[in-house]
Order: sequence, then structure tokens, then C-alpha cells
Amino acid sequence: MRSPSKSVQFIIISLFSLAVVLSAFAAQSPQPGPDRVLAIKAGKLVDPEKGTTETNQIILVRGKRIEAVGPHVEIPPDAKIIDLSKSTVLPGLFDAHTHLCMTLQPNRDGLSYFITTLMDPTPYRAIEGVANARDMLAAGFTTVRDVGNAGNYADTALREAIERGLVPGPTIINAGRIIAPFGGQFTLQPEKRELATPEYAFADTHDEMIKAIRENIHFGAKVIKIVVDDQKYIYSADDIRFMVEEAHRDGLKLAAHCWTEAGARNAAEAGVDSIEHGEMMTNDDLQLAKKNHVVLVGTDFTETATRENGLTGMHSVFVDRLKRAYQIGVTMAFGTDAYVNVPGETRGAQAIEYVNSWAEAGVPAKDTLQAMTINAARLLGVDRERGAIKPGLAADIIATPENPLDNIQAVRRVTFVMKDGSVFKSE
Repeated sequence: MRSPSKSVQFIIISLFSLAVVLSAFAAQSPQPGPDRVLAIKAGKLVDPEKGTTETNQIILVRGKRIEAVGPHVEIPPDAKIIDLSKSTVLPGLFDAHTHLCMTLQPNRDGLSYFITTLMDPTPYRAIEGVANARDMLAAGFTTVRDVGNAGNYADTALREAIERGLVPGPTIINAGRIIAPFGGQFTLQPEKRELATPEYAFADTHDEMIKAIRENIHFGAKVIKIVVDDQKYIYSADDIRFMVEEAHRDGLKLAAHCWTEAGARNAAEAGVDSIEHGEMMTNDDLQLAKKNHVVLVGTDFTETATRENGLTGMHSVFVDRLKRAYQIGVTMAFGTDAYVNVPGETRGAQAIEYVNSWAEAGVPAKDTLQAMTINAARLLGVDRERGAIKPGLAADIIATPENPLDNIQAVRRVTFVMKDGSVFKSE
């Protein structure tokens, strides 16, 4: 038999050496151990979907998921016990309309976030998103949908950093660049027409719409956001329907910003997954949305939010539309649109205050909690993973001193936050 050539001998020796090194490295490196087991003793456990409360429940968490729930769950001897026997426990909350990577500074920007986008570069906005994500999680929001205004995909970077465990924050469903008719939500100068990009992707033809959707998906978007009507020219129902079909074909849902009655009607007729804002919707528009299974994310601004956003007089308009939408039976998900810097308030504190508008509109606590949990989970397409405290779902769990079913204001006093089985906050 012929001896192997020198090159073959070198390869064999190299592979043997590599195997020895990898074996030694594996022996020195920590190996994955068994998942950590936590047992939460819940004095009260709320099921928002049913609107019921059980007492003296045990939630067994193994790793990132809930393993068992009930009054007689056996606690393994190696489990760490978390005593919430004096608290009310419920699923983590959702905010279906956030802008974590943008903060308008009133003293610098006035009330124009066009100025904000010119002053704050994408790297800064990604870091800003880290702080806002942390504060949202501290307020009890374990999942959010981030609907654009993130510069050049700062939202994708933020989502990936959270998913990799680099920074704390909620689960994020992000939109990337907002798709809009020319100009987006800004008024541009002819010689400076590029200043609205990369904030917006202009799309006025069907080919441009397809390209904008596909570019968003390529760069990490998990939902498509369009602006229907912030220019004199607005997307038609056919335009919107075309984008809905394209997004759905690619496995994503589509959210439609609608600030006018005409825009909301076109979006409802086209069957978007959600209408954002929609404060000018008539009862006929709301009926059409209900018929076409469109979820309303009303961003129902509080008195404080309308003042800080320069929307004087709009609070009553939002509350009236919220009341009518509830009475008609439109499916709604909780969303806030908080993005202005308010001295002394975190982004999470601003967001959770929006329950005041729901209370003013006469929406019962049970239905408000459903909008903040299971309704939003279904809209975001994560209801098989999150939005309830059930075996097999992610361990996204919060606690409050009082029962939110008795007083919705209780959600403004979150004392415990668990996200994917890790305790983020415990007072």
C-alpha cells in the first residue's frame, strides 16, 4: 500500500490536533445544566380572558416556560420559591403601539418629531431604545409591538440585543421603516427631499410597495406598518388591500396608521390587521372594522399625553371613539404611542397611565385587561407563546398589590416582573 502524501499526512495531523483541542475546551467549558425551577406562590391569580380570579395557586416555572399551574402543584425539592401570597398575579402586559427608539425633546424639537429624526442618529436611537425597553419592562410590559420611527432599523438592533440577552427588555415585534406615500408624515423642501429617509420608505406604486415590504423583511421587520393618510393624497382601499395581501403572503401582519375618517374607512374596507389611532372613525367605520375583523389599537391619549403631544382638545375625541368602539364590539388591543420626553416619568410610567382613558370611557376592567393581554397577543401573532399563564407558555408574569379586576389602576403599581422565566423586578 502506498504511503499517504505529505499533504494528506498534514491534514490528518491537523484534524487530530483540532479534535484534541476541542475536547480539552469542552472539558473546561461549563456544560448546559438542567433548567432552573421556580415555584411562585400566588395569593390571587387572574385569568384576563375569563375575567376570573383563583386563590392560593402555585405556578411552576422550569427554564423559560410555565410547567404547571394549580392549587396542588407539587413543588420539587430543588425549586426556588417566590412568595407572592399577598399579591395578585397575572400575565405580563402588552403595548401594541410603541416607538422605543424615538424620544421627542420638547425644549429642543418643539412638537416636531421631524426635528427629532434629524438631530438623533440611528446609533443613539438604538441606545435610547435600550433605556426605554428597560423602563417598559419595569412597568410590567413584557411584550410590545414597535411600529416604526426607528431611523435606519434601530428597532431591529434593539430586538436582536434583547433576544440575545445583551440587554433587558420586552419581547419586540418590530416594523422597521414605515411605508408611506411620498413625504411620509413630514413636509419636505424640494431641495431637501431626502430628509425623510431612512425614517420612511416612500411607496406610491404597487412595485414600490412590494419592494418596501420586502426590504423591511430583509432587514428584520416582524410586522409591516403603513401610513395611510398624513398627506393630501392617501392610500386607496385597493392600495392597502394590495399591501395586506403582500404582507400576509410573506407571513407578516399589517398595521395602518389612520388619522382621518377617510383613511380609517379605506383601511377598514381593505381588511388591515389593525387600525392605529382611528380617532375620527364614525360608527359606520367601526361597524365595518368589526365586520372585517380589524383590530383597533386606539392609542387613546390621556389628558397628559394630549398636552405633551400638542393635541389640545383631542382627549375627549379619543375617549368618545373608545367608548363607541367598545359599545359596538370592535376588538381592541391596548396601545399608547408614547414618545415624548416627560420630565420625571419613564416611558413605562407614561404608557401604563393610558388605562385612565379606558376607565373614563367606561370600559370594564376585565375588557381592558383583555386588550392588554390576550387580544394584543392574538394581534401580534404570539398567543401560542405568550399572553396567558398556562402550561407550555413563556413565563411572562407580573404581580400587583391589588386585583386589577377590582380596580384597573392596580396595573400602575407593578411590584414583580418575570420575563421568560427570569425575574427582572421584585419589590
